[in-house]
Parts: sequence; C-alpha cells; structure tokens
Amino acid sequence: MRYAVVFEKSAASFGAYVPDLPGCVAVGESLAEAKSLISEAMKQHLDELKASGQHPPEPASVCAYIDA
Repeated sequence: MRYAVVFEKSAASFGAYVPDLPGCVAVGESLAEAKSLISEAMKQHLDELKASGQHPPEPASVCAYIDA
C-alpha cells in the first residue's frame, strides 16, 4: 500500500507524518534523513498493527498542490 506522507521544514530539521497512520512520525536533520526515518517508522507501525491482529487502514489521504 502507498500512504501519503507530509514533510514539514522547521528552522533546524524536517518533520514527517502519515495522516492515515496516526502516531506514525519521524524527524530528521535533512529531508533525506526524514524520508528514510519515516519509511522505517511506517514499516514498524504496520508490522505492529499486524502483530496485534489489526488490519492496516486503507490509504485515504489525497495530496495536491494548488496555486494561490
């Protein structure tokens, strides 16, 4: 399954979260590190859901860029 991931830049780091996987977050010093860490976090999150007998949620978030 493919999930949408949101990356946010702050003054000192990049944060990442998955809207369809509540609690699945990561922070890295660079965008590349944040991408790597959120990928690991997603795998772990999904593995934990499966281990507890829960089904992973279907991806529902949609991403779009809109000109203002």
